[in-house]
Amino acid sequence: MDDYRSEVDCSSLLKQGAEAKIYTGVYLGKLCIIKERFPKKYRHPALELSLSQQRTKSEVRSMLRCRTQGIQTPAVFFVNTEENKIYMEYVNDSVTVRDYIIQVQSSSDDAASSLLKPLAYKIGEKLGKMHNKNIIHGDLTTSNMLLRKPVENLDIVLIDFGLSYINSTNEDKGVDLYVLERAFLSTHPNTESLFSVLLDGYQNGYRNGVGDVVRKLNEVRLRGRKRTMVG
Repeated sequence: MDDYRSEVDCSSLLKQGAEAKIYTGVYLGKLCIIKERFPKKYRHPALELSLSQQRTKSEVRSMLRCRTQGIQTPAVFFVNTEENKIYMEYVNDSVTVRDYIIQVQSSSDDAASSLLKPLAYKIGEKLGKMHNKNIIHGDLTTSNMLLRKPVENLDIVLIDFGLSYINSTNEDKGVDLYVLERAFLSTHPNTESLFSVLLDGYQNGYRNGVGDVVRKLNEVRLRGRKRTMVG
């Protein structure tokens, strides 16, 4: 579509991260999210353009690859590679997994673990399927996972694939899990048992060769502990 601007009603800035600005808007009559990668002034303009275009394409590729495997991500409406903008579905009536876990823990301390175990297992299962197709998310946190309402359905949507890429190595998959583990335990203290359930789900979703990934995860954990001790 050459004149895509006539189909887009840009609205307000929702948030800004280190790599991109997130806007809400309307595309072809649908509420949407517009993700725009902004240039880094410390890079040469030609290099910046090339890197941003590669990253935008990689992000879209990972999201579409997930969807072909039944892993929910926001639907992509349009990609403008010249301006490095992605127009995608606004996942309405949802809550981040981060906020949901915090809410459950604050309102039901005794029952929190049993309430959250099915969610942890389902998350692990989704990530196992994602890694089984060699999709590395690159920034796994509970803030980058949404739960559609009603939350009891455990309808999970993975978001923010800005650092994602395709790679088949067990090392990269182990690192992906380690990043999630560190983010998970720092955001949600005393949830080691929940992350263990998440890994059970992961093994069910990944299936073939999952032992090699788990071994790499343990190696990364060991390296992390050594760095902490040295520091």
